[in-house]
Amino acid sequence: MVKPAYEQTPGTTVTLLKGAGGSVRRTVLPGGIRIITEAMPDVRSAAFGVWVGVGSRDETPIQAGASHFLEHLLFKGTDSRSALDISSSVESVGGEMNAFTAKELTCFYARVLDTNLPMAIEVITDMMTSSLVRTADVDGERNVVLEEMAMRDDDASDLVHDEFASALLGDTPAGRPIIGSLESITNMSRRVVHGYYKRRYLPQDMVFAAAGNLDHATVVRQIKKALAGSGMLEGDARPSGPRASGLIKPGKPGARLIKRDSEQVNVVLGVPSINQSDDRRYAMNVLNAVLGGGMSSRLFQEVREKRGLAYSVYSYNQSFADAGAFGVYAGCPPKRFDDVVEICRQQLDLIKANGVTQDELDRNKGQVRGGMVLSLEDSGSRMSRIGRAELVYGELKSVDELLRRIDAVTVKDVADLAAQVLDAPLSIAAVGPFDSVAQLRRAVS
Repeated sequence: MVKPAYEQTPGTTVTLLKGAGGSVRRTVLPGGIRIITEAMPDVRSAAFGVWVGVGSRDETPIQAGASHFLEHLLFKGTDSRSALDISSSVESVGGEMNAFTAKELTCFYARVLDTNLPMAIEVITDMMTSSLVRTADVDGERNVVLEEMAMRDDDASDLVHDEFASALLGDTPAGRPIIGSLESITNMSRRVVHGYYKRRYLPQDMVFAAAGNLDHATVVRQIKKALAGSGMLEGDARPSGPRASGLIKPGKPGARLIKRDSEQVNVVLGVPSINQSDDRRYAMNVLNAVLGGGMSSRLFQEVREKRGLAYSVYSYNQSFADAGAFGVYAGCPPKRFDDVVEICRQQLDLIKANGVTQDELDRNKGQVRGGMVLSLEDSGSRMSRIGRAELVYGELKSVDELLRRIDAVTVKDVADLAAQVLDAPLSIAAVGPFDSVAQLRRAVS
């Protein structure tokens, strides 16, 4: 078994997976940075990303939204590149570049032709290590973030998920919106966001990942060259291990309401779920597929196909290092709200009490397997898989191993998981024309 990165000797390289088409290899640099690559010799593209183990749940109340704000600001320029230089470098060769912030990580990435990979590495590494985060940029980009927040508020189907997280996890870093609040973003100074950048973007918390038509040793040399002079190749820090568990403690079931005079109600109801390292996550994938993972799911069939009560209805599972959330979303006319919530509750109760049939298990295992494999057909998705796995789990399972884990899920596994997870009291959030939050509480009591 390959040792985790924090036990690997700095300056060494190990092979994590061997394949007929190419291998996955990992090098640990002095200072704690990890480089992980997957060779895909049959493609002509390459993807590169820097994954940082910091997200919105790492923020204090005064820093709320700093991770996402910083994601914007790192594109604004360095000592050697302007914002235009950064964007045009990748776009001028037909590539694409972007970033995203989650509750426990942030990622900056680019996808280019294989011949342009050295340029992508140089540009993104420069952004990560040498961004200026100037006061003028903070003040200018603040308006962009506030506009993004307004767009989120205008989209009730998006806003309701933030409200559900708050209802389920309370006023905790994990329960707060990734984007922050109107107050925190309005008042966030350059000192706060720049200090967050310097304290949290540490080499031991970074994974440099690349996939495509590449050579691992060459990528390592290119990254070391790009990091020269940054100070990140100094010191004796080892890579950080996976995020510690046991920190999120969901409280009492909650209810959140955004009162809005609208023609549709957007609602999410759900319960705490398992964490991302729980071995039952494969059974959870199947359970979610059975309940609301597609057009053949129970929720879709009962709510939309049989009764025509809602256009959109689905379930989802979101896992963190130490907790999770299982939710059911629906969008429906206000007059159908009670019926839709009641049917969703009935379906949750039925699967909690009776589990799933063998036919449902087989059909939805096929859906999970196929979805996973089809999502890994390009260099960008392969880069995301290896980067996220290294940062979140500290290990990488082969696709064949993941398929075996899914195949091993039994009817009893799903039934036992449903009986435990779905037995908790329901939290609920809604955006719509309600008089008070009491109406939501009654719907799930």
